[in-house]
Amino acid sequence: MVEEHPNIQLLKQLDLFNLAAAVDLFAQDFVWHFFNPKLPDIQGDYFGLEGLQTFFEKIGAMSGGTFKVQPLSATAIGDELVVVHAQDRFTKQGQSIALDVVVVWRFVNSRIVEAWDIPSVYTTAGSEGTDHAKT
Repeated sequence: MVEEHPNIQLLKQLDLFNLAAAVDLFAQDFVWHFFNPKLPDIQGDYFGLEGLQTFFEKIGAMSGGTFKVQPLSATAIGDELVVVHAQDRFTKQGQSIALDVVVVWRFVNSRIVEAWDIPSVYTTAGSEGTDHAKT
């Protein structure tokens, strides 16, 4: 049996909706990068655990509290990076939306120091090649 990478084990402890319980997983100078040109008010860098909390508060407000994350896979790349494929689901302006997302997490000394959140902004999950996403 193949043992799970230690950084994937650390990510499994993370509850994005209870960040206070995850303080020991993050470096003090943690940075969350969010790329989404269709959400210019939310796109940008968020610093520290407080910044990450602010990011999720903005996403929650934008979605009327319907935002959910469903992790689909996680792959460790060496000893520093973990790439997670997830599906974000939420309702916006009465429309149910599901987007594929890749989050690249960077670890140093068993702490998360940086993450890049990259959603598919031009296709909804399951409708590749179309421009149905209204994010």
